[in-house]
Amino acid sequence: MTENDYVIEVVPGVAAIEAADWDALLSAQAQPTPFMRHAYLAAMETSGSVGGDTGWEPVALTVRLRDGGALAAAAPAYLKTHSYGEYVFDWAWADAYRRYGVPYYPKLLVAVPFTPVPGSRLLARDAPARALLLRALGALARETECSSVHLLFGDEADYDAARANGWMMRQGVQFHWHNRHDVAPPAEAGAPIVLPYADFADFLASLQRDKRKKIAQERRRVGEAGVTFETIEGARLTEADWDFFHACYRQTYAEHFSTPYLTREFFARMQDTMPDHWVMFVASRGVAAGGRSAAPERDGPSPSGAGSAAGQVVKRRVACSLIAVDRAAGAAFGRYWGALESIPYVHFEACYYQPLQWCIANRFRRFEGGAQGEHKMARGLMPARTQSAHWIAEPEFARAIGSHLKQESGSIDEYLSELDDRSPFKGGQK
Repeated sequence: MTENDYVIEVVPGVAAIEAADWDALLSAQAQPTPFMRHAYLAAMETSGSVGGDTGWEPVALTVRLRDGGALAAAAPAYLKTHSYGEYVFDWAWADAYRRYGVPYYPKLLVAVPFTPVPGSRLLARDAPARALLLRALGALARETECSSVHLLFGDEADYDAARANGWMMRQGVQFHWHNRHDVAPPAEAGAPIVLPYADFADFLASLQRDKRKKIAQERRRVGEAGVTFETIEGARLTEADWDFFHACYRQTYAEHFSTPYLTREFFARMQDTMPDHWVMFVASRGVAAGGRSAAPERDGPSPSGAGSAAGQVVKRRVACSLIAVDRAAGAAFGRYWGALESIPYVHFEACYYQPLQWCIANRFRRFEGGAQGEHKMARGLMPARTQSAHWIAEPEFARAIGSHLKQESGSIDEYLSELDDRSPFKGGQK
């Protein structure tokens, strides 16, 4: 087929594309994730989390067959007037443009907003359609006078197409936990069968003594503070649960003098359209009667002091974390956290130990800890290379940025090698 066999369109967001067509194309990709589902991206738009005055203007691209109009390729794209919420940092590039009196914004971004999870971005039925979609992105950037196009956290098919079209590659690092997996039959006669972790204690036993001891101490301190956790999955999450979560989520941003990216309406849409993709870990703390929280109490009063109002202990919700899950892939993704009280080590318990315990119990294959965070290694999350692809319109800036990226790539290689030598597992296991 030739380019004349296709029709390229720019539409005002993913919500303007038929959900069944988008999701069918997504399911055919090498690395689909829940975050690229039509329901997730459309919820960003309809909830006001993107669009309006957010600096994220949705402009999804589609490639359709001229004969019949079937969807051959599509991508979520955004005209950006800032670089917040991306997790691939180009502030230095924007500053260089500013110093030379050249506008860096708007720029065109192909990504899932506020979601640094690697996966397919250029959805296409075949390589020619993907290549055409990529060229269409460049044409759109020129027509809208964008300085550049950035493809963040894509898959190898995306990057093969980008390299073939002369885009520049950038390296990054995240930290992911991987379960052990069955090996059957053994690779060699008499070789041991490697089973998934039986429980959290089995996982701890695989760590070096100092790491194991530190985690045990942190978990004990949380328990001594009177904090307990409840795990609430999918459809069991109530409106009150989501209200409490969002209060914690807002508090996290308030403590950093910032504004939350995602609206309460976005999470309402997640509960309506994608409930099975969420798991919440809610922390409660025992307090004396009279300090009862207005938040709903699932567990009720503690038996301690039963029958005596003066001595009765009740539980008040104080913190929570929210992870996304892809049950088909056996993958979980650390997403959001917040607390209404500052309690030592509750963050580690809510964001790492509770999710890892849940992943092990449910035989999940991996837990992606999100952007950055070298401290995650001490908790069993190992470094994983990430990539992004970049097209720069101005040739002189393209040469300068390309030179910078080559140097940066060498530094990333050295950094990953150094991190691998600091494995928290016994015997340097990776």
